[in-house]
Amino acid sequence: NFLLTSSFQKRMEEVNHTSVTEFNLDGLTKNPELQLPLFLIFLGVYLVTVVGNLGMIILIKFSSQLHTPMYYLLSSLSFIDCCQSTVITPKMLVNFVTEKNVISYPECMVQFYFFCVFAVAECYMLAVMAYDRYVALSNPLLYNVTMSYQVCLWMIAGVYGMGFLSATAYAIFTIRLDFCKSNTIRHYFCDFFPLLELSCSSTFINEVLLWSLGSFNILIPAMTILSSYIFIIVSILHIQSTGGRCKAFSTCSSHILAVALFYGSTAFMYLQPSSVSSLGQSKLSSVFYTIVVPMLNPMIYSLRNKDVKVALKKITQKIRSTPFMYFHPSSISYLCQSKLSSVFYTIVVPILIPMVYRQPEK
Repeated sequence: NFLLTSSFQKRMEEVNHTSVTEFNLDGLTKNPELQLPLFLIFLGVYLVTVVGNLGMIILIKFSSQLHTPMYYLLSSLSFIDCCQSTVITPKMLVNFVTEKNVISYPECMVQFYFFCVFAVAECYMLAVMAYDRYVALSNPLLYNVTMSYQVCLWMIAGVYGMGFLSATAYAIFTIRLDFCKSNTIRHYFCDFFPLLELSCSSTFINEVLLWSLGSFNILIPAMTILSSYIFIIVSILHIQSTGGRCKAFSTCSSHILAVALFYGSTAFMYLQPSSVSSLGQSKLSSVFYTIVVPMLNPMIYSLRNKDVKVALKKITQKIRSTPFMYFHPSSISYLCQSKLSSVFYTIVVPILIPMVYRQPEK
């Protein structure tokens, strides 16, 4: 009887675990009148996020004056922000316009995994960028040696390595849980705490893992950022001129604002007791650091950065000055115009250039 009972219990546990094939996402709101307005708002936010971050990556790629360690790290941050938003926002947009907010079990685990990857990666990327600013201001003569291209690659690899390692640990201990209480996730995506609420097995190890590894992934980068800026402030105070101090501080102000937005919302979400936080606060802070912050980062780094403004201006000027030949209609009636344009820039222009640059006779 004992053997039969134990085998029956094991069988029931397997049935309970495998019976959850999909989850229902609670979403941001259950009010049907708000679904369409929220869909339009978050669609606009997502488009701005993708265009802004991909635009920053492309701008850095094709602007030679931005080929420095600072902007390599910034392009990597833009890639992380774009991926972070893409992991969550498209599914949320679909749920706004469908009656059933359903997500399959494998899709939920994949979303949870990559959300952890890019959330942890952003923590460490902001720390690396703070260290980069510290090296640039404290020892500018050795900056290109200390922050060489190879060093940047190793740092970026370490950032993604910590993201994948942490996400793998979270995912392994989440997959082992038995979900048999309910299949409704009280959130708009598959996050850690809402998944733990649905488990009928012990979540003690998962909670210990979250608090230990989560605290490590937040506090270590935060301490790196804090110590870097302590040394940066000391370096700025040694600058004699007021203009030099203002210029040095302006190179860090964008990063300080990005750090404050990301770490503030993340700490508010994960480092407060569950008895204090409400469901509405949890969703609001999640929206802020998963959707709003990735949209704001390109604006913060472009609007407050002269080099980015200059590079953007040059790119737009190149686009506007594209030769007439390649943009008029290709019909037969324009054949003469095409030949005339070709003659002008292949024959006439080479003749005129020496005349234009020749020194006038005295």
